[in-house]
Amino acid sequence: MYTICYVEDEEDLASLIKVYLEKEGYQVVSFSKGSDAIQYIGNKVDIWILDIMLEDDINGYDIIKEIRKEDDTVPVVFTSARDQDLDKILGLELGSDDYIAKPFSPKELVLRINNILKRIYKENDKNMVNYQDYLIDLNKRIVLDEKKEIKLTTLEFDLLVLLVSNMGKSFSREEILNLVWSDDYFGSDRVVDDLVRRLRKKMKKLNINTIYGYGYRLL
Repeated sequence: MYTICYVEDEEDLASLIKVYLEKEGYQVVSFSKGSDAIQYIGNKVDIWILDIMLEDDINGYDIIKEIRKEDDTVPVVFTSARDQDLDKILGLELGSDDYIAKPFSPKELVLRINNILKRIYKENDKNMVNYQDYLIDLNKRIVLDEKKEIKLTTLEFDLLVLLVSNMGKSFSREEILNLVWSDDYFGSDRVVDDLVRRLRKKMKKLNINTIYGYGYRLL
């Protein structure tokens, strides 16, 4: 379930939009004050909807600046009664993904949110692999264990990707040499054992099964 943080000081509008979003299956956290929204930054949020003008001294632009200090990828949508090109340009420059002028249809907002979440997270899902508590980012070539990065060498990461992409498949040492080192390596296949040992040490929750006299597989 995606979590939406909705910041809007018009109570009736906020309540109406929250109902529409929750009917769509989203979890909605709402605030009327910018200061409260800023305090919430750091919690799990999949998309922010920010009204530009709020009831306290903090506006939507202030909030997105604080969001971007913590996360430069989470999508942000601005809503505003000020339908001016300058506002839209400023929002885009600060890293927003969309801008919708008031008054707007709740259905239109929901459709825009659906499209943004589908575009951003479906694309990201293709490049993310989960195993146990590990999150493997294939594009950035990083591994996270509960948000803490595990430092892997190039060969360690390549072996990890090979194994998690072929769960349960047995690989001989020779096959691993060819797939991870390619044809450039000439030497003993025992380097595979050393690489597996190092990977096991760094990622203790990896269930790499040793097939004696043959090779390895991930279970």
